[in-house]
Order: sequence, then C-alpha cells, then structure tokens
Amino acid sequence: MSATTEISAHTPAPAPPRRHRSADARGRRIGRLLKMYWGLSEPTAADFELLGRRLMMRDEPAAALVAAMRLPKDDPDRVTMGQFHEALDTGISDQSPPALRTFFALIEETPSWVDADLCEHGATVFRRFGQNANDVLLQLSLIGGYRFGGPVDLLAETGGLSGGTTKRRLGETQTWAIAVGRPGGMARHAEGWKLSVHVRLMHALVNEAFERNGRWDSSEWGLPINQTDLASTLNLFSGALMMGVRALGVPISKDDSRALMHLWKYVGWLMGVDDDWLFDHERDQHQLSYAILLSQTDVTDAGAQLAGALVDVQDDLHYRLAHGPASRYTRERLLSMLEGFLGVHGMRDLQLPQRPPWAFGLAWVRNTISYQVIGRTPIGGRYLEWRGRVARDRAIYRHFGADGADIGALPVGKHG
Repeated sequence: MSATTEISAHTPAPAPPRRHRSADARGRRIGRLLKMYWGLSEPTAADFELLGRRLMMRDEPAAALVAAMRLPKDDPDRVTMGQFHEALDTGISDQSPPALRTFFALIEETPSWVDADLCEHGATVFRRFGQNANDVLLQLSLIGGYRFGGPVDLLAETGGLSGGTTKRRLGETQTWAIAVGRPGGMARHAEGWKLSVHVRLMHALVNEAFERNGRWDSSEWGLPINQTDLASTLNLFSGALMMGVRALGVPISKDDSRALMHLWKYVGWLMGVDDDWLFDHERDQHQLSYAILLSQTDVTDAGAQLAGALVDVQDDLHYRLAHGPASRYTRERLLSMLEGFLGVHGMRDLQLPQRPPWAFGLAWVRNTISYQVIGRTPIGGRYLEWRGRVARDRAIYRHFGADGADIGALPVGKHG
C-alpha cells in the first residue's frame, strides 16, 4: 500500500510550493555528470507535476497514528508512546487501540516482493563499504544535501543539527544505518526494522508539530516532511551512496548493486515512501534523483549554518589517542573530501573553507589495496568485513564515547 495513495486519489491536487523548480539551471549544472554517466532522459511535464504534488503530501498511515496520539487522555482510542514501543518490541494485541492495530497490521504485512536473502546480500555489501560508507553518507549525502533549501531549513528550525545536539544526532543516524546493515537487521524484531519504524513515527511527529505550530511556510517549502523529500532522502543511502563509493575507487558489481537497492527498497517501504518511488535497479533511482535535482531550489542560509556545524563538531568527537592532532586531522580530511565531492561551487555555496582533495588520493590507494588486491584473495570477504567492523566501531565511539550507541527518545508532548 502506498503511503499517499488514498489521499492523492480522492482529493484535488494541491498547488506545488514556490520552491518547486525555482533553480532549474543550477540543478542541471549539479546533475550534469549524473545524467551523462547513466544516460538519463529529461523528466517529462508529468514527472515534474508529480514531484510538485508530492511536496504537499505526507505519510498518511503514520499521520493517522499521530492523530490518535493527540486524542484526550481519557479517550479509549488514544495511543500512548508506551503502547507504541510495546507494539514495536512484542507486537500488537486485541487490546491495542484501533489506530495502533491498523498501523502495525500495515507494516507487518511484508510485501511479497521482499527477498530476505537479497536483503542479506545487500547488508553484506553495505557493511563491506566500511569507512567509505561513513565518508559518503556524511559528506556527499548529508552535507551535500545542504546545498538545497527545504529539508535543511526544517533541520535548522528543529535545532536538530546545531549546538550540543549535533554530535548525538549524527551518531543516531549512524546507529540506525549500522543496524539496518547488520546480519538479519531487517527481520521483524531486529534493531534495523524497529529503528526504521521508530524513525518513521519521528518524522510523522515532526510533520504534525510543524504543520500546526505556525513556524513553517508550506506554501514556500511544501509540507515539513513530504513524500518528495522522503524519496530523495532514501536515495542518499542507495544510489547516491554507490555513486560516492565508486568515486573513491570501490568496485561494485551488478549483483551487489541490485542487492543494496533491494535492501533500501524494503527500508523505504517500511518508512512510508510511495511504492512507485521504490526501485529495483540503480539507474531507475538515478532517473528520479535527476528529476528531483531539477526541481530543487537554491541554497539557503541554513545550509551554510548546518554545514559549518558539522565541520566544527569534529573537534568535539571522542578520540582514543592524541585528541588535538586527531581532531585537526579529521577536520582537514573532512574538508578535503568535501572538496572532492562538491567541487568549488559546492564549497562556496556552503561557505566552507576550500582544501586540495588530497584525501581522495589516500582513499583510492586504500581502496585499491583493500578491494582490488586483498579483496580478490580467499580471505578477502573476511578482511572487508573486519575493516567494516573497525570503521563502524570507531564511528560509534567518536560520537558516543564509552557510553555506547543509542537512539534518542521520540518527542512525548501530549502523547504520554
């Protein structure tokens, strides 16, 4: 079931927000290499119309659950946060409120197209990317995404990536992605599955809060967390991730690409992305991503603000040895990698200091040895798994220290 099928079928199409297609020429410049590399076609008028319409559409099943959480305390149909977490851990019962039963009946009815073995293959590919995945998801996917207004402005409004919360929020995102990629991570009661549903509800809570608090201009930006931005975000963990690690010298076979796409297709379905924007093949994902690029708006002040916060937070991470030199190296390496991914224009957009992309050269040397030499030997698979585990453990330690990883609690407010 598509997250917005019912609302789109029975209500007039809302006017797209003003951000839609407000910087077409800039999007074409940024997407030129992507289009050439994959031989992508120009989006049609219908493609753009759908993108604009879905900027005004939310995840309706999760929104219905949040509406039940907003009911008065004495309403028997009210859903509490405790009931949600109990259902997440052990499942629903006959005594569960109707909205909770409806939501979990939906997400527990795994689509027939889900192939558990292919998901496991995709998780293995994801784990073996190791440090390359950490780099691409931070630099190209997250900070690179700050070049476009909308989602970054919502982050600025929520305070999610500013001040003292920056380090923890980054660590939480890494914790979720790591859980998705663990062996069996997307089974019903595994952490990857549960955290994906947790994040889906978090999105719906943020959406509901900003739709009613007067702090968000939907006529400018679209709904706070909408279907178009949600689909774009999913790409960051699949198509954009693979493009990024290839740029760092990591080979990806067709079978590995197909498996990673399948893993994140299931994650996307679980998180409420519309069914027709869930893809089996990487090229199809890039075709949508190119259309989204052309429909994006320009950079806003929030982009530079949050990009700078992510660069500066490198000084606040936990390092096992020589904190001062280690933090300075990590910061300079980050800027160097960003220069390689974003180029001169991207660094200027985000008001970041420019650096020679020397870190790209080091990554190519490391990856040539790891994937092309050791990776082709009988111990190659075990070696890449070990390298990936070291990179994951280091990332978690840097963000959480000796306390270990955790995912922040969902907002409580009136929900109980």
